[in-house]
Amino acid sequence: MKAIVIREYGGPEVVEYTEVPDPKVGPDSVLVRVRAAGVNPVDWQVREGRLDGMLDVRFPLVMGWDLAGEVQAVGGAVTEFAPGDEVIGLVRRDSVEHGTYAELVAAPVRTLARKPAALDWAQAGGLPLAGLTAYQALRALDPAEGETLLVHAAAGGVGSLAVQLAVARGARVIGTAGERNHAWLRTLGAEPVAHGPGLADRVRALAPDGVHAALDLVGGDAVETSVQLVADPARIASVVDFAVTARGGRYIWARPDAADLAALAGLADRGLLTVPVASTFPLAQAASAQALNAEGRTRGKIVLLVG
Repeated sequence: MKAIVIREYGGPEVVEYTEVPDPKVGPDSVLVRVRAAGVNPVDWQVREGRLDGMLDVRFPLVMGWDLAGEVQAVGGAVTEFAPGDEVIGLVRRDSVEHGTYAELVAAPVRTLARKPAALDWAQAGGLPLAGLTAYQALRALDPAEGETLLVHAAAGGVGSLAVQLAVARGARVIGTAGERNHAWLRTLGAEPVAHGPGLADRVRALAPDGVHAALDLVGGDAVETSVQLVADPARIASVVDFAVTARGGRYIWARPDAADLAALAGLADRGLLTVPVASTFPLAQAASAQALNAEGRTRGKIVLLVG
């Protein structure tokens, strides 16, 4: 099968589009023919070696964690899926080695859920990691109906999903973004504000008493700004800044969870959640897709189309 492989840490030049052996399917796994794979910041961060101290990375490494595709075969102990089923998954194991930038993936059933019918392949492929990050972060922050949530980097892949999930809960959402994304954020239900110096003052112009909770998806000064605006630091979460824990908040690292994936799929099928797709690339152009993702300026998700 064809896959995207790296054999050492480095820049885009270490990314190979090459032939690798088909994966073996264990008793509690299914073989998925991948139709789409989401591109996430963690992908190029792994490639550059930025997470070497926290992840068990093994070379040669097939990149990627997201997928949407069709079940081709099932392991002997699998009863949850059958050949022909359409699935989505965050296929992350204890070691980083067998990823989803590939034509075929052997995925443990605990990492999968059925694909929402309301989403096309590109949207479905972009949902798992970003969706689980947003979903699990909001579960930690628990914004109630009528409360105000501040989302830093609200126009990105995780941010655009977090906005929709919070709005579905009945929360008021204030989202930071560049000016070009403000009108679009309003269509998702958020009240946009410009990021950068003076952010706390701009948020207080909309919410004079501050906000009830804040989700940091960008790093930098976002946690410190959130501390100025949120009365209870336990209701500040970050997916990028470990220092949030020193301020009493929560660090979020998305976990594969079949039930959470199924809940996201259900929201999509009820019309409460969609996945904005910024760009798609063929699998062979994974390096270009990662380069675009690393710019941090895209609206929604970047997705690889496979096959």
